[in-house]
Amino acid sequence: MSDYSNLKTEEMVLNMGPQHPSTHGVLRLEIKLDGELIVEVKPHVGYLHRCFEKHCEAMTYPQIVPYVDRMDYLASMSNELGYAIAVERLMGIQVPERVEYIRVIMAELQRIASHMVALGTYGLDIGAFTPFLYLFADRERILSIFEETCGARLLYNYIWVGGLSHDLHPDFIRKAKEFVTYFRPKITELNNLLSYNKIFIERTANVGILPIETAINYGMTGPNLRASGLKWDLRRDDPYSIYDKFEFDIPVGKGWVGTLGDCWDRYFVRVLEMEQSLNILDQALAQIPDGDVTSAIPKRIKPAERQIYTRVENPRGELGYFIVSKGGLQPHRVKVRPPSFISLGLMNELCKGHLVADVIAILGSIDIVLGEVDR
Repeated sequence: MSDYSNLKTEEMVLNMGPQHPSTHGVLRLEIKLDGELIVEVKPHVGYLHRCFEKHCEAMTYPQIVPYVDRMDYLASMSNELGYAIAVERLMGIQVPERVEYIRVIMAELQRIASHMVALGTYGLDIGAFTPFLYLFADRERILSIFEETCGARLLYNYIWVGGLSHDLHPDFIRKAKEFVTYFRPKITELNNLLSYNKIFIERTANVGILPIETAINYGMTGPNLRASGLKWDLRRDDPYSIYDKFEFDIPVGKGWVGTLGDCWDRYFVRVLEMEQSLNILDQALAQIPDGDVTSAIPKRIKPAERQIYTRVENPRGELGYFIVSKGGLQPHRVKVRPPSFISLGLMNELCKGHLVADVIAILGSIDIVLGEVDR
């Protein structure tokens, strides 16, 4: 018999991206392989850098709003909400109740639309094309509501410091209620089509397991943290706007079809979150009061010399704004705490020991947007 004990093996480095369609943006992954087993994954970012934080130093506070849209471009309303709340707290501005209700409605519609992209493209990554088409068709209904309201389908400039650019259009409430009624059974359809699909489960269950201790140590937030079993949601645990007025649950992973905190759990928590967003929308649309949405917008925004940090529950996790004011019309510094950037830092931990094909399943499960990573 031959003796193979003295044979040497070599590790191979594989570059995935930055052009790869499954990298969810302009990302390069440097993957070190031993055969088909992953030894190490290094994400290389910066291909989409747009200097957001430096731009803010040359812009007045209102001029920054269109720039925050362009970070997480799938959650522009949430970006605007977080920034507006930060500047309002910096200046001590109290917005009308109608403004608060409209902001919550827009943020929850945006959360559903964002999760539709995450779930649809995730199915596409695994090889399921039909759910992607269904979810994008339904997402168009939300984008049409946004377009009728503010004239844009992706980048809105709608939530301003102190209020909104303008009030809702006359048909908004009716169309939003119709969407809530329409979309509830569609979630059941998605589960039958994709969530409980045997092939999809085999590709995602017990893959990319994220223990709760690791998630906390890395600063993970949002659906990725909740999928590991921790019920932590800023809308409930550190309330902002008027979220404390609504009844809704915080879905967490439970290891439904595999190990707690795997790719399937991260996927399914987002499915459940869409149901809870529909519950919030039901309540907000029924309770929305009358009022003037521009009455609290200041003629000139010039905060005193101070600093502030605020955070909101973006569809991808905790989105924080740290603003330093020196008393001028422009901020001295705007620093963003982006959830996608934090999630991407876990790729090496999640991928080690898995196969090359699992990299795509793991990357899709953490739901990153490179515009926010490379802000």
